[in-house]
Amino acid sequence: MKPLEDNIAEEFVQQALYRMDESSRMIKISLERLNEADMWRRPNKASNSIGNLMLHLCGNITQYAIASLGGTKDTRERGKEFSVDSGRTKAQLWAKLDATVQQAQEVIKNTSREALLRKREVQGFTLSGIGIIIHVVEHYSYHTGQIAFWTKLMKEQDLGFYNGMDLDVKNE
Repeated sequence: MKPLEDNIAEEFVQQALYRMDESSRMIKISLERLNEADMWRRPNKASNSIGNLMLHLCGNITQYAIASLGGTKDTRERGKEFSVDSGRTKAQLWAKLDATVQQAQEVIKNTSREALLRKREVQGFTLSGIGIIIHVVEHYSYHTGQIAFWTKLMKEQDLGFYNGMDLDVKNE
């Protein structure tokens, strides 16, 4: 029988992977409603386009999960994520994000219990492996919400993330 700590670590990782899959699912649904021009529209000068948000997610997930947790070189150029205003199609942006998330999920799946607890410096913050995974999940979720909101504003339609599910079911 596994020690309780191993079970907790395994459950934590599985839940993190599930949440990342949910964010990917929601972004994909949002993208299905958008045309190419929508990808680079900005609601105002202080905001980012969906294309910028997707590039930003790739940079952040790479820096935190793939580079720091995975032990590879950090080559992120954060400013470029926000300065681009064209040049990639919706399909290219999705392919880049999907590949980045899948690579990060592989790193997360293969992180040892010791690595989950070890502290390291990432983007000026001191985080354990658990802290890095929490950051990746919440940051991905945060920007997923922005992408969904901006899509709803542009298309004036519900995205149906939970169509067919009764979300009014009470806890047992």
